[in-house]
Amino acid sequence: MTPLEGLALLCVLAGAAVFAVGAWGLVRLDDFYARLHGVSIAAGLGTPLLLLGLLLWFPTVENAVKIGLALLVQLATAAVGGNALARAGYLAGTPAAPHTRRDALAEADRAPHSEQD
Repeated sequence: MTPLEGLALLCVLAGAAVFAVGAWGLVRLDDFYARLHGVSIAAGLGTPLLLLGLLLWFPTVENAVKIGLALLVQLATAAVGGNALARAGYLAGTPAAPHTRRDALAEADRAPHSEQD
């Protein structure tokens, strides 16, 4: 095994470990918002590690372009999708865990709004 293949294997195993921790968080965390956070962090870190490992295992310019585009699309849409899911859950009234201390959106709705001309 070459050093490049060893590094590729390390990246793939690290990406798989990040996804495994995200899956464990999905089962273990208290409420919808914490679970969503755990899964989106896993997707944001696990996918680039897996794609980097794939690129290191098959290093060609064609693969670099394909993997770069896949990474760009994934990172651009994961953040937007996670935010949209959290907002939909909040607007639907999904309850937070009892130990959640602060609801910044509810506090913002109660704050007086200044009039601007």
